[in-house]
Amino acid sequence: MADDKSQTKSKTESKTPAPYSSRAEIDAFIETARDIAALRGAGGKGRLIFALDATISRQPTWEMASVIQADMFREAAAIGGLDIQLLYYRGFGECRASNWVSDGDTLAALMRRIDCREGLTQIGKALSHARQETSKSKVSAVVFVGDAVEESPDELCGNAGELGLCGVPVFVFQEGDDASAAGVFRKIAALSNGAYCRFSPGSAKELADLLRAVAAYAAGGLAALEAAEPTSGTRKLLEQLR
Repeated sequence: MADDKSQTKSKTESKTPAPYSSRAEIDAFIETARDIAALRGAGGKGRLIFALDATISRQPTWEMASVIQADMFREAAAIGGLDIQLLYYRGFGECRASNWVSDGDTLAALMRRIDCREGLTQIGKALSHARQETSKSKVSAVVFVGDAVEESPDELCGNAGELGLCGVPVFVFQEGDDASAAGVFRKIAALSNGAYCRFSPGSAKELADLLRAVAAYAAGGLAALEAAEPTSGTRKLLEQLR
């Protein structure tokens, strides 16, 4: 099973990967997020699901990423008005979600307990879970972090479309250069009215910056983003969200 993703990637080596998000674009995104946090209204707490791929192909950078992502969870919880649920999949059909929490230390502890295991992707389960959760109480956004797709693109797109109809955007952050996965990830983001970004393997700092920004978006909403000072990064995000 450890070779599942390598087989998928070998089929796409000749394809041209999507460009990485530039440092300037990420910095602009983060600057906008600061404005969003300041403009957050009193419309009740936002709810954000972080869905993480914890299969074996992510092992090389997982330890470093988990430390920085734990810091991100603390910062997101510190924004105020935001509850976070951690979801991850790994192994043979294991897909788990935490309770909704707003305490950064609790989220950090959850993150530290996760290690990578062999298995196939379970993105469909993650998206279906988000659909179920928002039927109980509104979910502001979903963030998915992964590097491969080993499921039916049509089914995933159907799940993403349902979330879009429910007003739940999916922000997809891809690690690596699997061009086939990038195509599916872009569709998931587009159909859910979310956004897609790609970061280089091991660049956990870039990922943490992006996740902090989306946490701020979940707390402030699109109206706050539109009210923020316009930058190239802001315009790029708004083009995907609209």
